Amino acid sequence: MVRYIKNIFYVLQIFNKREITLNNRTQSRARPCNAQLTNVTNYSDLICKVTKEHTLYNSVNELSGPRLHQKHFTVMSHTMESTEMTRVSAVNTSNTSVNSTTDELKETCKRKSEEKEDPEKSSRGKRRRGGGKKQLRTGERYIPPPQKRNPGVSFSKEHFDETTYYFEGGLRKVRPYYFDFKTYCKGRWIGKSLLEVFSSEFRAEPLEYYVMASKLGRIRLNETPMDDLSVTLRNNDFLRNTVHRHEPPVVGRPLEILEDNGEVLVVDKPASMPVHPCGRFRHNTVIFILGKERGICGLHTVHRLDRLTSGVLLFARTLEVSQKLDVLVRDRQLEKEYVCRVEGEFPEGEIICEEPILVVSFKVGLCRVHPKGKDCRTVFQRLSWNGHSSVVRCLPLTGRTHQIRVHLQFLGYPILNDPVYGSSAWGPQRAKGGLMGMSDDELLKAILEEHRLKESLHLLDIPDEGLVQVHSSPALPGTVPGQADEDDDQTESSHLAATNTKDPLCSECKIVRPDPTEKELIMYLHALRYKGPDFEYSTRLPDWAKDDWIED
Repeated sequence: MVRYIKNIFYVLQIFNKREITLNNRTQSRARPCNAQLTNVTNYSDLICKVTKEHTLYNSVNELSGPRLHQKHFTVMSHTMESTEMTRVSAVNTSNTSVNSTTDELKETCKRKSEEKEDPEKSSRGKRRRGGGKKQLRTGERYIPPPQKRNPGVSFSKEHFDETTYYFEGGLRKVRPYYFDFKTYCKGRWIGKSLLEVFSSEFRAEPLEYYVMASKLGRIRLNETPMDDLSVTLRNNDFLRNTVHRHEPPVVGRPLEILEDNGEVLVVDKPASMPVHPCGRFRHNTVIFILGKERGICGLHTVHRLDRLTSGVLLFARTLEVSQKLDVLVRDRQLEKEYVCRVEGEFPEGEIICEEPILVVSFKVGLCRVHPKGKDCRTVFQRLSWNGHSSVVRCLPLTGRTHQIRVHLQFLGYPILNDPVYGSSAWGPQRAKGGLMGMSDDELLKAILEEHRLKESLHLLDIPDEGLVQVHSSPALPGTVPGQADEDDDQTESSHLAATNTKDPLCSECKIVRPDPTEKELIMYLHALRYKGPDFEYSTRLPDWAKDDWIED
């Protein structure tokens, strides 16, 4: 009956916001309404006209549709003469007429609603935009559209159950496990074959390794196993590489919780342990240990400590608290106090260093003093001197990467056992006063070579030379020869079964590395105290910072 039902919606919406007259009493809804519906055709054309002068009927039932609920209106009939529409004076219609017309409108709204719920009928045979797959030419490979990433994803039990810990020789160790590195095709890879990409950018393993991995189904392109590495990469290709992962050990000392009040979680972080997954570390991190051993997850990182640094580490329990603490950090209202032990006799009194710091290598995390660096300010004060080394109080007023370590090196008093900034690779003076006598590339190569010869590359924060990690999930190790599922009681039984079997392709499984000593994993730098406007958290003084400490 009604051809343009949307006009009815529009009139009723206007009417709902206007002033009406009911039983000779004015009820204000905003301002008088003078709306009229046209474009209504039938054997008797209708005009719905709503004014404050008309009498409204309360007997109108609730109409179908999203906005038609107990609307009051007057329906006036009129006749059409030829092609010209003549308005007639408004008259009160009977309740029977209103109810009859209302029933017709309800039926029309119902049909309209059913059409909207049925996409096939509402589309009327038209092809929707983006519907269906693109028609592929002969030999062309289908590439699915990229999936939207969720930046708010947190680690959960699924990730914590990937493997287990064990303790040996005072160290916390992680059983090797299978892990998926995932990435979308980068712009520089487009047009290259998988073989070219692996040979030029992923040189952690020889090319023969990737050929064998593809035959075992460990390399997947758009979730399809690729046994032919000659396939050419295209935009939006999704690449997955399954590896047998080994993590370096960390100090076996348990995490001590200093405060957990529902708003913040404060822990005393041991040295050698990263805050969150990075580089070769995943399960041997503060975030994963709290999740695996204490069931704590969904934490918000407020600040970070270097892997080799120990001390106060602050997490926010909620996003709101995290944002408040971020404001304190940004406005420099959070006071941080560190202690360290440095080589030689540090000068007495307050020493201020304001040298700018430049990042030499983000991959290794190497910095140095340079005029083009970022502004920094650190205040130092000697606490004690034992004839060989000094304990120094450090107040970093800015938060640059390795700020305390770089400034102490510049002053000529590097931290006693700093594996990077105390290295002889910096030259005879070890960059005292900013003097090196070599380029940044030469410096980086010299540091890497020194640790390679000492077999101590694990002391550097060097990431795996694998694919960029954007998500993880337990791999399907059924493709590994000789692997058996021996642990049916575990949630990730096949995953744990793989940890007890040496992988035939894994180079780490073929190498026997000596464990580092606990002393090698500790650097004499400790976050002693964090203080805000209305809170303060501190730890005990480390043994190496006490006056009577004697180096072994």
